[in-house]
Amino acid sequence: MADTTTPVLLRNRQSAALNAACPVRDVLDRVGDKWSSLLLLALRDEPKRFGVLRREIGDISQRMLTETLRHLQRDGFIARRVIPVTPPQVEYRLTPMGQSLQAALGSLAEWASAHHDAIREARKNYDGQSPVAA
Repeated sequence: MADTTTPVLLRNRQSAALNAACPVRDVLDRVGDKWSSLLLLALRDEPKRFGVLRREIGDISQRMLTETLRHLQRDGFIARRVIPVTPPQVEYRLTPMGQSLQAALGSLAEWASAHHDAIREARKNYDGQSPVAA
């Protein structure tokens, strides 16, 4: 049950402070979001330009790609390099910290591929059950 005596803004600040203080929450907030892991995996072998990343990810919007790349850069996982040509080109590459995350992300991606069918089946079974009061 939510604490209705504490204003929502204060609860949100408290939650943000807890997330920032917990390394697991703080890091998983970034690498566990919808797009970051896919982008980090897409950059694992070589630097890539914005358009290449957008084509590889496919269903990401230009705005979300820009935002996610900025967040990953801010957190030190990727670096952005402007190539001085006309018109200017920008490429993104993993930093050493981003490279160090690749083993864990690769393992997670392999696990997800190996268990995806079972997860989908479990969801289907769960969704087919009648609701049970909690």
